[in-house]
Amino acid sequence: MPDIREITTGLRFPEGPVAMPDGSVILVEMLGKRLTRVQPDGSKETIAEIAGGPNGAAIGPDGAVYLCNNGGCFTPLELGEWLLPGPFDPGQYIGGRIQKVDLSSGAVTDLYTECDGRPLRAPNDLVFDSDGGFWFTDHGIRDGAARTSDLTSIYYAKADGSHISEQVHPTEAPNGIGLSPDGSKLYWAETFNGRVFQRTIASPGQLAPAIPLDPSVCLAGLPGYQLLDSLGVDGDGNVCVATLVNGGITVISADGSSLSHIPTGDLLTTNICFGDSDGTGEYRDAYITASATGKLLHTRWPNRGLRLNYL
Repeated sequence: MPDIREITTGLRFPEGPVAMPDGSVILVEMLGKRLTRVQPDGSKETIAEIAGGPNGAAIGPDGAVYLCNNGGCFTPLELGEWLLPGPFDPGQYIGGRIQKVDLSSGAVTDLYTECDGRPLRAPNDLVFDSDGGFWFTDHGIRDGAARTSDLTSIYYAKADGSHISEQVHPTEAPNGIGLSPDGSKLYWAETFNGRVFQRTIASPGQLAPAIPLDPSVCLAGLPGYQLLDSLGVDGDGNVCVATLVNGGITVISADGSSLSHIPTGDLLTTNICFGDSDGTGEYRDAYITASATGKLLHTRWPNRGLRLNYL
């Protein structure tokens, strides 16, 4: 079991960590409505205030931060020492969107709010490929008062805002998304059914056709009551998915045959990313967002990590 240390606390539901080359970590505070930089000593600075609900984040080919914004589909819920995402309030919802943030000025630009005339509901996480485009999930909205739940999609979009396409539909509350080390496979986690899915990429922004009822599209499913959040893929091809309720990181081998679990002590462990503070090129620094307790954690990963595109 790796040692886990706390880098900083007091974050309002951190998500979307990005380990930067200078040793800092950029993340969103979903319920704090801002993009934040955390320095190695734990100090924090606000990069930009973000209306709605900033969620996943990634560095794009131009060096800007690209954000999934769920539109503010969750309201803050204080439960003792925990801060949780509470029920949908239509009065606070501004609509889902993909945004770009300039790191120098903090300027926020909306890139996409719809696809083929259908509004984005609650974009959650994104990953850039080596061709400069990005895949993203739309988690959708569960409205308890209206007794409704969205069926949503996996999308591919260009970073310049010129094109967006729907690639998988329907999906059930897709959350984390990632690419295999060679870029040939796309993975995504669906929160409430506790499964990680996989598809082969045929060409940039295009998935190979899936055979109906093909069980191989499901990489793994978790037993019992375990919900899935965001994910990262390490250098050995393991899918490292943040796991809710059973708070920690579940490590799924590339062939889906083995699972292991690294607990964090936070029941809403939401994301993981990899950095390279020692400059070896192995990216063994793992940064984990412990969202219910508002912490950014660090551990040394037992396998090689993976450098994301454009970092």
